[in-house]
Amino acid sequence: MDTTIRKLAELINSSTRIVGFTGAGVSTESGISDFRSKGGLWDRFTPVYYQEFLDDEQKRKLYWRRKMEMWPSIRDAEPNEGHRFFASLYQEGRLEGVITQNVDGLHEEAGVPREKIVRIHGSNSEIVCLSCRRITPAEELMEGLGEEDIPPRCGECGGLLKANTISFGQSLDPEEIRRAEEPATSCDLMLSFGSTLVVYPAADFPAAAKRNGAALVIVTLSETPLDGMADVVIRRPIGEVVAELGEGA
Repeated sequence: MDTTIRKLAELINSSTRIVGFTGAGVSTESGISDFRSKGGLWDRFTPVYYQEFLDDEQKRKLYWRRKMEMWPSIRDAEPNEGHRFFASLYQEGRLEGVITQNVDGLHEEAGVPREKIVRIHGSNSEIVCLSCRRITPAEELMEGLGEEDIPPRCGECGGLLKANTISFGQSLDPEEIRRAEEPATSCDLMLSFGSTLVVYPAADFPAAAKRNGAALVIVTLSETPLDGMADVVIRRPIGEVVAELGEGA
């Protein structure tokens, strides 16, 4: 076990109020494409902005065609070692929560309860009606959706349906931001896994944890703006780091 992994293990073992902050680097190890890397979603698709979705029927059709194209990878993705690591911390009674930028629902699937998860950018596992706010499981809609059904409408009120995620140009859910503040400022260890820490206000939560006395660990493949304030920085795949932690347990 190298010195940085040993330091991480020591911090984890001495902490009782641990919070995870997770970004795309956790999901990519389950085969889910990220936005920024070469070949990622921004390379392949021009984003449909929220106002465009509201105003333009053709943009709504484009949005739903992309969702249909991506749905099999979303449906078939499974939790990886990073997700299971946070679930194990929950089982040990030491996980205060997970603040995630990801929209794949894999933290829940791995065993972290919904009430312990702050979904900053929402979830692709749900569909929301923008009029009556009714939420339904995505699988109910997506498995039966064809080109002739897009863009879909709410069966209750006829309103526009959308994945329950935050689109470009759409405001974050203030309730989720509020839910993130308490664990971020009261934890004794913040584990930032797989995030470049450049998207705000979400990326301010690890900094807030450090300002309030928590240790900060950053595990991601690239440099981040918060590397200088972190107690441990590890630029390796998350699965490798978690596996090495397990070997030294």
